[in-house]
Amino acid sequence: MIVVAKIGTSSITDDEGDIAREAIRKLCGEVAELRRAGHQVVVVSSGAIAAGLPALGLGGSKRPRDAVTLQAVAAVGQSRLMQVYGEELGGHGVVAGQVLIAPLDFMERRQYLQARGTLARLLELGVVPVVNENDAIADDEIRFGDNDRLAALVAHLVDAEVLVLLTDTPGVLTADPRLDSDASLIEEIVEVDHELEAVAGGPGTVRGSGGMATKLAAAKIASWSGVRTVIADARREHVLADAVAGAPGVGTVVVPHDRKLAARKLWIAFAVGSSGTLVVDEGARAALLGGKASLLAAGVRAVHGDFDEDDAVEIASADGRVFAKGLVRVDAATAKEIAGRRSAELPEGSPRHVVHRDDLVMLP
Repeated sequence: MIVVAKIGTSSITDDEGDIAREAIRKLCGEVAELRRAGHQVVVVSSGAIAAGLPALGLGGSKRPRDAVTLQAVAAVGQSRLMQVYGEELGGHGVVAGQVLIAPLDFMERRQYLQARGTLARLLELGVVPVVNENDAIADDEIRFGDNDRLAALVAHLVDAEVLVLLTDTPGVLTADPRLDSDASLIEEIVEVDHELEAVAGGPGTVRGSGGMATKLAAAKIASWSGVRTVIADARREHVLADAVAGAPGVGTVVVPHDRKLAARKLWIAFAVGSSGTLVVDEGARAALLGGKASLLAAGVRAVHGDFDEDDAVEIASADGRVFAKGLVRVDAATAKEIAGRRSAELPEGSPRHVVHRDDLVMLP
């Protein structure tokens, strides 16, 4: 079995924001435990910035906020973070391998296959890949933004069976425990819906970029990849082994969906932000939901937003309900110009498809 374990900055740093070696030591010990049981493990780890701040004397009140400085700090911290992982995994006779991934590795087919091949070969060689976003050169316009989503996409990439999202709470709770002392653990989630997302709220700590909301979003991605997700407390003893074994009470289990989305459509559905909305008529909606049609100009009734060719847009029915998402083949100005026109009425050279079915996904 292939297991992806993600741990966030808040779980591997102390109150001062510095890397807590003992937390990484615990994680690496549990990774080694899984490997002895015959499993292959990929670790997705945040913490590069936290590891770099002390080295540059920028911790505490001096912590920078501008993107360029944080990227520079990540460049310094990534090697220090990997040194800790290398030493702690090495203590168990395990080799760690650094893998830095960018969004384009999932968007471009050739890069996707390259990334998948590299990770597969590392696992064959007995290496534990330690994955992080390439923060040192990440483009703010095209980035994952949090490692929860990255972990879910990596789980799809390596055909994992289990994704474990390690956090500093027991799992998804019925309410924010900081506000409600009666909050209790939700042990199983069959479908991540709007009500659950509302309960999850926003970021959980000042040190991490994500919160429970990002974990539920990642669990939704994993679910539509056919991957079982467990959201659990990083401090729990044997948390990885218990998550893999399905031990009762280990955390919140998000059940995988029966239908699996292909990698490209998974990316379009969950990982690319929308730049606009196309409102379509009922005939176009029915055709798209049928699963074999592209969106033609004739079916478009309204165009909202300012988008370019190849941007992602949401597709909504006349009542405003979003039911699909896709990559457009025209910019917003052209979409407005050709909206409602039949193919024979289009200006010469205009694309026949506004959104081709290969670039279209029905939203779960």
